[in-house]
Amino acid sequence: MNFDELIGQFGQHTVNGLSKGAIYALIALGYTLVYGVLRLINFAHSEVFMVGTFAVFGTWTAMGLQNNPPLGTAIIALVVGLIVGAVASGGTALAIERVAYRPLRKKNAPPLVFLITAIGVSLVLVEVFGVLLPKLFGDSGFTMSTLFSRPRQLLGMPTVLEHKNLFTIGDTSVTNVQAIVFVSAMLMMFALDRFINKTRYGRGVRAVAQNPETAALMGVNQERVIMLIFVLGGAMAGAAALLWNMRFGVTQNTIGFVLGLKAFTAAVLGGIGNLRGALVGGLFLGLVEVYGATLFSSQWEDVIAFVVLVVVLMFRPTGLLGESLGRARA
Repeated sequence: MNFDELIGQFGQHTVNGLSKGAIYALIALGYTLVYGVLRLINFAHSEVFMVGTFAVFGTWTAMGLQNNPPLGTAIIALVVGLIVGAVASGGTALAIERVAYRPLRKKNAPPLVFLITAIGVSLVLVEVFGVLLPKLFGDSGFTMSTLFSRPRQLLGMPTVLEHKNLFTIGDTSVTNVQAIVFVSAMLMMFALDRFINKTRYGRGVRAVAQNPETAALMGVNQERVIMLIFVLGGAMAGAAALLWNMRFGVTQNTIGFVLGLKAFTAAVLGGIGNLRGALVGGLFLGLVEVYGATLFSSQWEDVIAFVVLVVVLMFRPTGLLGESLGRARA
C-alpha cells in the first residue's frame, strides 16, 4: 500500500477524483430518473452514453477540427458538440423507450422481461456501432475483433482544449479541463434538480413517480412524463459524453459497458431514484476509485469501486441518501 503517495498528493488525487466522479454522476442521472418513475433498471442507458461520444466525435470531425484550435473555435466546437451529443443521446433514449419498453408496458410485462430487454438492446447497440462505424469513419482507427476480446476502438479524437494549469493551491494543481468538467456537471445537475422540483413538468414527474394512478386522475399525461424522463436522462448522458471526450479523448463501441456499470453503481450508492443521491454517489465513487488506485494499483480500480458498492449496501441498502424521486423535496 502506497500511503505516502496518497497522503503526499491527497489534494491532487481529490481533484482528479471529483472531475471523474462528476461524469459518473451525470450518467447516473439517467438511471435514477427512469428508476424513480418506472422502477426499471435501464441497462441500455450505458449505450445511450456511447452514442453521445460518437456523435460528438463525428461533429468535431465534420467541422474539420484540429488539435488545440483557437479559443473561439474551441468554444464553438464545445457548444455544437454539447447540442449534438445531447440530441443524439436524448433521441436514442427516446427511441429505446418507444420501440423496446412501451410495447412491454402495454402488455403489463413483468419486471424481469424489461430487464432482459434492456440488456438485449444494450448488446444490439454495441454490435451495430461496432459493425457500422468502420464504414463511416474508415477502418484505420478500429480494431476489428470480437466484442469479448479487444474492442473496436476509435482513435484520433481532436484535442479541443489543451490541458493547462489553471491555478495551484499548495501542491494541488487544477487544470482548465478539470475545472470545466466539474463546474459544467454541477451546473447541469443543479438545473435538472431545479427543473424537477420547481416546474410544472417536474411536478408531473414527481406525481407519476409517487402514484401513477392518482396522477392520471389529476390529469397528468403519464406517457409524456415517461418520454420526458428518457429524453432528460439521455441529454445528461450526451453532456457527459462531451465532457468525457474533452477530458480523455478516446471512445469505443464498448465504452458504455464499464462506465455504465459505474454510473449505475453511483446511482445505487447515492440512493437510486434520488437526483441528489446520483450526484453524491458519483462524486463519492470517483474519489474512492482514485484513492484506491493510488493505494494499491490502477489495475484494482474497478474492483475497489464495486467492493465499496457491496459494503455500502450491506449497511445501507437504500443508499447514502435513499429518498425516492416521488418524495424528493426542494
